[in-house]
Amino acid sequence: MSAQYLVPRFLVIALAAALLAGCQTFGTEGLVASSAPQEISGPAASAIAGDMVSRLAEHVGPGTGTILLKADGSPFGGALEASLKAWGYAVVSDQKAEGEKLIPLAYVIGSYDGQVLARLSTGSLDLGRAYTATAAGATPTSPLSVMQRG
Repeated sequence: MSAQYLVPRFLVIALAAALLAGCQTFGTEGLVASSAPQEISGPAASAIAGDMVSRLAEHVGPGTGTILLKADGSPFGGALEASLKAWGYAVVSDQKAEGEKLIPLAYVIGSYDGQVLARLSTGSLDLGRAYTATAAGATPTSPLSVMQRG
């Protein structure tokens, strides 16, 4: 397929993904409810979570608040919580963090055309990236997408 067809195809896919994401149920603080497929391998989930948390740390440094994460019970949810803690974040799953600034965090993991699409969202920041996942791990296949809100 030539390059002239890839850009319009990508734009259509990106628009469809944005529209579908808008239809999801909302979770903590107006964010979409976290979701990830159960079939993603543990090593791939860990690799994606580690990469995404390292990028999150560039924008929301550890010690700036407590991460409020309502995981969905998927391998990615567990890997994300472990990675957040490894990076020095305090993580809670309910809103009972006394005296701390809570930073709600949601994630959406999906697949399209053989790639895994990952998104982390806070109230003011969305990070997104595509990965190629295998049973042994995952490798980024796109640059990091960063969207900051007011």
